[in-house]
Amino acid sequence: MSDLSSTPTISIVDDDESVRVAIVSLLSSLGWTVDAFGSAEEFLNSPRANDSSCLVVDVQMPRMSGVELQRVLKARGQSVPMIFVTAFPEEGVRDRLLKAGAVGFLSKPFDDQSLIKCIDRALSRAKNA
Repeated sequence: MSDLSSTPTISIVDDDESVRVAIVSLLSSLGWTVDAFGSAEEFLNSPRANDSSCLVVDVQMPRMSGVELQRVLKARGQSVPMIFVTAFPEEGVRDRLLKAGAVGFLSKPFDDQSLIKCIDRALSRAKNA
């Protein structure tokens, strides 16, 4: 786990490069350390899989979905706060993810302030864990 007194690391996992670039740009401009990954597998095979303070994850991605990524992390005993984003919002999926511990569920396109509020909540949760 990362040292939470240092700058938190936020990992973005989304197969849409334009979404990754936009989120990285926004969050970096606010002073956060941000890493981006084009797939859940890429994230899981990176050092960030063990030391991210928060994840912003697309629900629907090729091969491994954001939902499956959440399951894998839970199975590993990792309880990193997760914010899900999707272009295809489904109430049932939203409810399941939130019940499983997701901090937020945002529909694309979402506004910057909604994402920032979710990240603030996620980082508070991580700090108090």
